[in-house]
Amino acid sequence: MNQQYEELDLIEEITRNDNSKYFEISNIDQNGIAELAVDRGKIKNVRILQLNIPRTTALVTYEKYINKTYQLETLTNEEDWKNPDWVEWEKPKGKVLDAYKMILKSNQIG
Repeated sequence: MNQQYEELDLIEEITRNDNSKYFEISNIDQNGIAELAVDRGKIKNVRILQLNIPRTTALVTYEKYINKTYQLETLTNEEDWKNPDWVEWEKPKGKVLDAYKMILKSNQIG
């Protein structure tokens, strides 16, 4: 992939269009894409729950998976912010899901 590695440092609550919710570990750039996705009706709502989460081993594990697996949209690319896609990141069982759950637990979310 031809993209810059993105560090994750916040936790968001995403409300899908069916009103179900989930948490995502993200960053301010991805939060901006989420806000645009709300404006375009791709998701219902996004709100930041926790800023500046600690760079734990679990966070680095999850962050590496996201950067390796997904082509992350960015606000610095005009095509991304003109028509943002919304992709709900999968959390496969095992190391990635365990890391995700540990991040939420250590930040007292969920």
